[in-house]
Amino acid sequence: MYTIPANFYTHSREQANSLPACHEGNQSAQPAERLLQGIWLHQRLLREQLRTLDGQSLRVLHPGFWNREAGPDFRGAVLQFGGESPRSGDVEVDLQSSGWRDHGHDQNPSFRKVVLHVVWSADKKSNHPLPTIALESFLDGPLSELSSWLGNSALEEMPSALLGQCSAPLRNLDATRLSELLRQAAQSRFKAKAVQFQARARQCGWEQSLWEGLFRSLGYKHNIWPMQRLAELLPELGLRSSQNKPSILVLQATLLGVGGLLPLHLIPDRPSTNHYLREIWDVWWRERENASGCILPRTLWCFHGLRPANHPQRRLALAAHWLGEGHLLARLEKWFQEPIPDRLLPDSLLKLLQVAKDDFWSWHCTFRSSRLAKPQPLLGSQRATDIAINVILPWFWARADSGRNPTLKGVAIQRYFAWPRGEDNSLLRLARQRLLGGALPRSLASAAAQQGLLQIVRDFCAHSNAICEQCGFPELVRSLQS
Repeated sequence: MYTIPANFYTHSREQANSLPACHEGNQSAQPAERLLQGIWLHQRLLREQLRTLDGQSLRVLHPGFWNREAGPDFRGAVLQFGGESPRSGDVEVDLQSSGWRDHGHDQNPSFRKVVLHVVWSADKKSNHPLPTIALESFLDGPLSELSSWLGNSALEEMPSALLGQCSAPLRNLDATRLSELLRQAAQSRFKAKAVQFQARARQCGWEQSLWEGLFRSLGYKHNIWPMQRLAELLPELGLRSSQNKPSILVLQATLLGVGGLLPLHLIPDRPSTNHYLREIWDVWWRERENASGCILPRTLWCFHGLRPANHPQRRLALAAHWLGEGHLLARLEKWFQEPIPDRLLPDSLLKLLQVAKDDFWSWHCTFRSSRLAKPQPLLGSQRATDIAINVILPWFWARADSGRNPTLKGVAIQRYFAWPRGEDNSLLRLARQRLLGGALPRSLASAAAQQGLLQIVRDFCAHSNAICEQCGFPELVRSLQS
């Protein structure tokens, strides 16, 4: 019986949309500008070492939103220069610092809000009218590795109407081949996440890279970057110290305070909330002077469209319990090495990540919300699945790969493919409509199948338009039917 060749998907995606590592006509000197934009978007940088050309330290609290229209390349970035307060503004990306004037940005009103010029290399003879950073010395991996990893990962806005041209070929593909295609796409996605953990672990160590992944997962798509920054601050704030372990209240006060998420005033008609708020402020008054240089601006957070249960205040309360427990990594390592039947994997991880009832946060979603009729867990099964698929299993695979342990790599990938499907979302629904002709959620039987479909969207749909112009995926699928 005909089957899809091994590595078929990986080879196809590389041929379809890989980014050139270097700019055409200057192969040894500089990357293509689109690759540089991808590096900035995904922050594949030595983030703790960033400095502008005039010697200021730079903290990227949010890289901004990639702008596909006229104007600066990234809108709404949040940056911290030296000891200044964080500021918001736009970011422009050019290959050389001379591009600011050569391209007329200095005369264009659309660029008035640019607060940082990101370049590959600086021209020694050029003047720099605004803060500029040259990324050439700050990459977190070789340029060729970043080109391969970033080549197909940039997300574009998906169209909301019309079936994709690949829908008919996919409908004619038998179930076995479709399943194998999704499996290979899912494996590409899994290894890309693992490579990102490896790159970060080279900078900060394995445990810190795990904490950053866990915090990012608690930020959902809206608040990834402020959660990332809080995780980066854990060592500086002493919140990972095994000695003199802070109480849960101190941890919650510090995370919420540094996150800029504590209300400045008591809440009217909320006696139980105000009792907890007074306790938090009693702690934060003592702690905030030491953390004054780290406090995030509240504007960094996005609250629009959030479900109350997903509010960052409640998610940081959960993270405080993980930190206060003190042995999360050891418990995860034990869980990873235990022989657990596939059907019990989700419940076993949820039990490990779930925390004891919190006197306040089990009954409230935010500081301003009403008290719930009954206590709710701080972590649900669907969020635990997302953490497993996007953080824990790729992290274990990356660590096993670095330690040359094929057995543990096998455990990680086996659990990844065995994990039942996660919660449906808008991107999956649109992908099923356009690629699979409106197939029901249950048509994707596993979390890996969902991940595979999302990877196809990234690798192919995101590089085309609503009518699938110049997309190679439909023809790729047809080649599997012969």
